[in-house]
Amino acid sequence: MQFLLALLFLSSTLAQYPPVSNLTTIVSPVDGNITISYKQPPAGTCQTVFETQQQYTGWVHIPGNYSTNTFFWFIAARVPTTELTIWLNGGPGSSSMIGLFTENGPCEVVELAEGKFGTTARDWGWDRGSNILYIDQPNQVGFSYDTPTNCSLDLLTSDLYTPEQPLPNSQPADTFMNGTFSSLNVESTANTTETSAMAIWHMLQGFLGAFPQYSPTNGSSNGSSMGVHLFAESYGGKYGPAFATLWEKQNLRRSNGTLSKNGTIDIRLQSLGIVNGCVDDLIQAPYYPAMAINNTYGLTAINPTRANLANASFYSSGGCQELINQCRSAVATQDPDNEGEISLVNNICAAAYSSCTSNVMEPYYDAGRSVYDIAHYLPDPFPPSTYLEYLNTPELQSAIGSPINYTETNFQVVTAFTSTGDYEREALVPNIAQLLNSGIRVGFMYGDRDYICNWLGGEAISLAVASKAGGSYSSLFPAAGYAPIITNTSYIGGVVRQYGNLSFSRIYDAGHSVPAYQPETAFEVFARIMTGTSVSTGAAVDLSVYNTTGPLNATHTSSLPDSPAPTCWLRNIPETCTDDQKQKIVDGEGVIIAGVLYDAASDYSGPATTSTSAASSSSSGTVSTTTTTEVLTGLFTATATPSPAKKSFAISTLCPNTFLLGLPLLLTFLS
Repeated sequence: MQFLLALLFLSSTLAQYPPVSNLTTIVSPVDGNITISYKQPPAGTCQTVFETQQQYTGWVHIPGNYSTNTFFWFIAARVPTTELTIWLNGGPGSSSMIGLFTENGPCEVVELAEGKFGTTARDWGWDRGSNILYIDQPNQVGFSYDTPTNCSLDLLTSDLYTPEQPLPNSQPADTFMNGTFSSLNVESTANTTETSAMAIWHMLQGFLGAFPQYSPTNGSSNGSSMGVHLFAESYGGKYGPAFATLWEKQNLRRSNGTLSKNGTIDIRLQSLGIVNGCVDDLIQAPYYPAMAINNTYGLTAINPTRANLANASFYSSGGCQELINQCRSAVATQDPDNEGEISLVNNICAAAYSSCTSNVMEPYYDAGRSVYDIAHYLPDPFPPSTYLEYLNTPELQSAIGSPINYTETNFQVVTAFTSTGDYEREALVPNIAQLLNSGIRVGFMYGDRDYICNWLGGEAISLAVASKAGGSYSSLFPAAGYAPIITNTSYIGGVVRQYGNLSFSRIYDAGHSVPAYQPETAFEVFARIMTGTSVSTGAAVDLSVYNTTGPLNATHTSSLPDSPAPTCWLRNIPETCTDDQKQKIVDGEGVIIAGVLYDAASDYSGPATTSTSAASSSSSGTVSTTTTTEVLTGLFTATATPSPAKKSFAISTLCPNTFLLGLPLLLTFLS
């Protein structure tokens, strides 16, 4: 009787339980404690330029104190290559599907017909130059999970609840649904960058062991001619250096015999790319108030007095700078392995993060502008949230074999990392400098309209790395002038300072997620870092002596474009809908078509005609309407400098919003 009442209790709530999908499960040939479950998604699930491009989706199952099932999506390059790029979005807690579907992946999501979604090949996907592996991490992020658990999702707040709940009173049914997600257990995920790094090392042991044909060091004894490229965005400014450092340490342990060579493999890093990375508040935090009033777009976002007070708070007694130093001293003496298990250390570091965020970064919130693009007022509709609808369709989930629904940001990871003060625990500039001195190429790429991890702070990080690296880097990198980034024959995409293996690129007219704003320029910069050529021109150079020439400062100025009108997405209500739009949804007013709120059905114009493919539950597994007609391969090498005109993004052609605001102490670096 109680069971029947429970069914009736939940009967008015929408349900979305992923369909059962067959996966191939194998034991890792490298480590018998690791298993890999995977499948080849049907053609068109993520449409590529060439149908011959191999794809795998799956999970690497890692043993430990809790169940860890790390999701990956692998896409082979358009032209066969030994290059392998690993892409990580940040957060902490944000899915790398953000990067795949809205930034640099082979495909982007489009609406095929009313309420039906599919994908089209992206011209400037990074598969143009490399095999690419997207990883959802830490555990419970995106399609990664610990224990599949039935939960309720409130779309009005993005909150998840377990056990499942009935539809709240006076809430529309389409804003509340039951489904399968991770456990919501904050103890079943990483709580520091270091613990996350070890989990991903194990994950890569499993992946590269299962797919040795895509391991760049396969058949190479020292990895001198082939290697992995790690590119990470936003909080990836911490992930990238920490993960790469761990890989180098594990390689050393293998070589000196402290780690068995049986059951492990080298992960040889060739290049590290950081895209609008938040690396170290001790260096970058003072540039928050500077960016608010002294940017290159002539915008005074807040009262200058307010900005000056924010800047002063960084240096004041008991302020951000002092608290970060206290945090790092406590870590060094009491938790040197950064495991986040010492409460006293966690409290000190969490207090440092809270102070830095509240007093130095958050005064910008007075402007009512997006922290990801100073040109956009809130709510920020760019990139649009189309892909959130697609990834939560039964067809897509069946195509990739997912046992859980997709969530863009995992709040358990946010809570875990915030509780340890991970944001402030590590000085990662020394790690980057050590990687640089070991011969690894390091490239920084920053969009110049981002606030949250802005280019002024990024430039300061690059100079700090050069100083810490010492030798010729300490003098010749800051002395290298800024040269134009020649994207193609028609425009300059930004400027770059480069000496040897170190480069810093300022990308014009780009917000936080650079590849979404300037896909062609972002690809060329990525490809040039990856291949070790001139970031300015793409030409082959001798990096042992190469440096750019030009002005010592990147002084280019421009005007801000008009802010786009908000688009209210049902799958992203808290961050894309105005208060009036939220109230309309609650009151049952307007109409939701293809996941977007309209005042009336007549306001919906339908999808534009495009070349697309869609995941389908039909026997053939795919529906292809047309195929790409242009061969989109190769890199650009400049032979002349075009006029300095810049190419701006077009909002109508780019993809989904993935970032969360409104949680000032929790979600500051989301992509």
